Amino acid sequence: MLESIPSAARDPQQKPPVVKPSVNSTGGDAVARLLVEQGLVTETQLRYAKRVKTKLVSDRSLIEIFQELHLLTDRQLNQVLKEQRLNIRIGELLVELGHIRQSELDAALSIQQEDKSRKLGGVLVEYGFIDEHRLMELLATKLGYPFVEPIFTEIDRDLLALVPAKVFSRHSFIPVSKENGHIVIAFADPLDLEDHEAADRVFGRKIIPAIGTRQAIREVIELHRRGARRSAAEVADDSTIIGIVNSLFDDAMQQGVSDIHVEPMKDRLRIRFRRDGVLGVHKEISLELAAPLATRLKVMAEADIAERRRHQDGRILYESPLTGMSLDLRVSFYVTVHGEKVVLRLMNKKGELLDIEDIGMAPRMLRKFRDDSLASPSGIIVVTGPTGAGKTTTLYSCVNFLNDLEASIITAEEPVEYLIDGISQCSINPKIGLTFSETLRHIVRQDPDIIVMGEVRDTFSAETAIQAALTGHVVLTTFHTEDTVGGVLRLLNMGIEAFLVASTVTSVLAQRLLRRICLHCTAPYTPTPDEYRRLGYTHGDLAGANLQVGHGCSACRFTGYMGRVGIFELLTLNDDVKQAILARKTVQEIRRISIETSGLVTLLEDGIAKAARGGVSLPEVLRRLPRSVKPRPLHELRRLLGE
Repeated sequence: MLESIPSAARDPQQKPPVVKPSVNSTGGDAVARLLVEQGLVTETQLRYAKRVKTKLVSDRSLIEIFQELHLLTDRQLNQVLKEQRLNIRIGELLVELGHIRQSELDAALSIQQEDKSRKLGGVLVEYGFIDEHRLMELLATKLGYPFVEPIFTEIDRDLLALVPAKVFSRHSFIPVSKENGHIVIAFADPLDLEDHEAADRVFGRKIIPAIGTRQAIREVIELHRRGARRSAAEVADDSTIIGIVNSLFDDAMQQGVSDIHVEPMKDRLRIRFRRDGVLGVHKEISLELAAPLATRLKVMAEADIAERRRHQDGRILYESPLTGMSLDLRVSFYVTVHGEKVVLRLMNKKGELLDIEDIGMAPRMLRKFRDDSLASPSGIIVVTGPTGAGKTTTLYSCVNFLNDLEASIITAEEPVEYLIDGISQCSINPKIGLTFSETLRHIVRQDPDIIVMGEVRDTFSAETAIQAALTGHVVLTTFHTEDTVGGVLRLLNMGIEAFLVASTVTSVLAQRLLRRICLHCTAPYTPTPDEYRRLGYTHGDLAGANLQVGHGCSACRFTGYMGRVGIFELLTLNDDVKQAILARKTVQEIRRISIETSGLVTLLEDGIAKAARGGVSLPEVLRRLPRSVKPRPLHELRRLLGE
């Protein structure tokens, strides 16, 4: 990767000069000064932007401030970078343009110091500070080179045959095509003199430099080494594709991934992993491998390999040949304009069950949930939240708490995600007629004490839960709603009578998962004025808070987060709340009554309390949690939660 940027675009046939940073570069506002010279912003506007920057607690670049003030467009910025002379190191340029933060650059430089053979651009890409395509596009614009994405099937094989194998093993470039007697060469680093000299020795001086991603270049070289002659599909034989899929699953298990996204793009196949609830790029491979990869996954999921025009679902049971670990995956095939996108949800059937005390509830909330809800002889307990909020984990912790020799517990799930000894678990399989509705009809004939329904998805399942609760059963189930009051109203909107809801629902537990601050790089945090405004707080409302934020380190891959923590909102239906439901009160009224009479603490308030203990960051709380009412001061929340 590149260390610095040359002063201007060159003749594509010239060799790149050795470029050093200009001694006149300010290192912090070189681009901003250039914009002033070009008349795109004025000195007055620059001084104003600098004053704004000093008042911001968050790290923002002058260029970002210009754009937010509508003083500069992306097109104007790109045109200036392409046409004008500017000597500045690549890291400083990325910071000034707002693509990375100064803290991220400092982290990358410290990594580079540990191994000085590594180049800064490679470190930035490897640790996810910037996407390689974005970095290369920026460099191509500045250097005046064309940006190419080498695809094996489109490359002139005769040109590849001219390059000795030892040259490919030592250098990162490939010949792409011929243009008017010249050879277009894609370099991973067009400023690497050794790569240029090697290309000159093979093709002479008649080369046109271009920029390509290192990963795409190495992939083409690897395919060429395997002796491919016509298409990548010939190289992608069964053993190769099986190896790719197996390594994908093994990597996902080792990294604690919850979802795998295999996404065909216009020019590549992108594979992303969801860790701690956030998607990140795992790798990018040739688009030519998209079809055979999707076919392999369809075979494993027992889907129709001939059908590529309709969406499909399936399930994969995988056992790693390396570790022996088993993996249960739900698979969804979705037809897009560039091919079939595949999303795999990982569910380790040997996953560790959490005790109810360990899911992260505050002491007083946990005591109320355990004593007033789980200890109830009958009634419906609903766990609600969006996909990926940890509802299933909480549901199983409740089942584990209730499981004893005196209780008959039976479940209907799609699919079974945790295996628990001593309970009867049924995995729904519509392909053989084992549907959710059919299973629910038979559940009540099994003499259960506790019924676990994976999800209330329609009126029939809601009515079944109501009838089971009325006949003396405890029913545990999940919903997809934003908060606790929304769970109650959804039952009403399904056509369930208000008196049935009021008489059967014991409690509704809403939850979210927020990323936990990395313990290795935690540092004190001061809220911004905007964050105080969004909370409706003054400084005194957060008195005594130990607010923290993660700066990023090698342990957390410089994200500042490691693991996740649960945020909860518990609605217990006391007499006042039941009367409000019977009277068909509004959402706001039911929430107000719950707060005043049943001690309801909202998701946002629980998030604030956990942020005040240093477990999660305040920006994460504001970004991820719904704001329904103004939160109460921290000292009041601590009293309500028993902290």
